[in-house]
Amino acid sequence: MDEQHATKTTGCVVDEEWVGRVVVVSVSGVVDMLTAPQLEQAIRAALDKKPGGLVVDFAEVEFLASAGMGVLVAVHDEVTPDMRFCVVADGPATSRPLKLVGIADLIELYATRDEALSALSA
Repeated sequence: MDEQHATKTTGCVVDEEWVGRVVVVSVSGVVDMLTAPQLEQAIRAALDKKPGGLVVDFAEVEFLASAGMGVLVAVHDEVTPDMRFCVVADGPATSRPLKLVGIADLIELYATRDEALSALSA
């Protein structure tokens, strides 16, 4: 059974959805220094529920600033080794900056949510 929760501030919407034991935190809009704390709070709230895996879905993100990338690195550094964590990012607004700054070397990137969910369930 899938469960959804959404929070919204100016320029950014964050949704939480469960697919089995994997939590998907989907973000749309702009992730910058004003909205990154909202993203971090949503991810931490999801992690508090002890998922088997975490997918951060940036498919609908129009702009990803360094503050949003910092949240990903912080989460990567804190998740336990037995929990899979990946990001859905495709295109110049998301995957390009993640690759340019080297985050793609730390965190697995997938072009689609389905690819990410398949990888985490494998």
